[in-house]
Amino acid sequence: MVERAALPDKTFAGRVDWNLLRTFVEIVRAGGVGAAARKLNRQQPSISAALKRLEDQVGVQLLRRSSTGVEMTAAGEALMALSEDMLEAARMVPHQIAQAIRRVEGLVRIQLISSVISEELDAAIASFHRRNPNIQIEMRVSPWRAVLDALERGEVEIGIGYDSNVRPELVYEPLFVERQQLYCCRSHPLFGHRVTRLGDLKDEAFVLTGEDELDTITRLRRRYRLGTKVSGIAEDISEVLRLIVLGVGIGFLPVLAAADAVARQRLWPLLHPEAEPSYDIFLLARSKPSRDTATQLFFDEVIRRLRAQQA
Repeated sequence: MVERAALPDKTFAGRVDWNLLRTFVEIVRAGGVGAAARKLNRQQPSISAALKRLEDQVGVQLLRRSSTGVEMTAAGEALMALSEDMLEAARMVPHQIAQAIRRVEGLVRIQLISSVISEELDAAIASFHRRNPNIQIEMRVSPWRAVLDALERGEVEIGIGYDSNVRPELVYEPLFVERQQLYCCRSHPLFGHRVTRLGDLKDEAFVLTGEDELDTITRLRRRYRLGTKVSGIAEDISEVLRLIVLGVGIGFLPVLAAADAVARQRLWPLLHPEAEPSYDIFLLARSKPSRDTATQLFFDEVIRRLRAQQA
């Protein structure tokens, strides 16, 4: 089929077969007609015929066969984006209707790392509760690897945390950039001083966060041989803060989590601000969601606020 410019057609929406759009999306996602047929449990000729009918209705070629499967034409790329939006909108219909008639009940379960401080997240939770007072919100705190594992196993649909890699099973939405600082207590000899050479601290006693320590911090410690002497350990940030304040050892903490103790001069930041390690904290979700209405509405609330902030 020769690709040609399509003229505006006011009758298209009324005569297009919406099931053909779904089939087209599956062909692209699967990478070929045969793969789509296997996924949809249909015969390959029927999938090929569906693609041809859609191309006839649209009036242009959408896909080209290649040695590796199929490649989208410019028209195919445009239709793919629109089709995915339409399918997502259709998937959201029961969720939005349930919210509109205020019949949404249920439970939103969120698994997150400890001491997440985010104005956007707090605003989303408050707004969501005002709109849906009958939905219970459950917050589960666990080490960051446990958050990722729970999402992959399908135990939760929404997580908030850190990841040093990208897992194809998950969707990553940057929530905020977190910074960490190395702190000592008021009675420590280094209180009031800045450290320029981290290697000078290799003999200091450290308080560590155990399995909850982020890879970014682990690599930094190992590079300068920090934490070889461990005087305290806790996987909850608030307990790590407590141990550092009480003089058990020095240790890394998120800057926002330690802000109050610093303001009250119970903790002192040892690193210059430009040396603070930073990393992304993500809103995490399963890439193939099976969310109920309550969970989907909460996810949409957070995403809406993140998009508004980005804009």
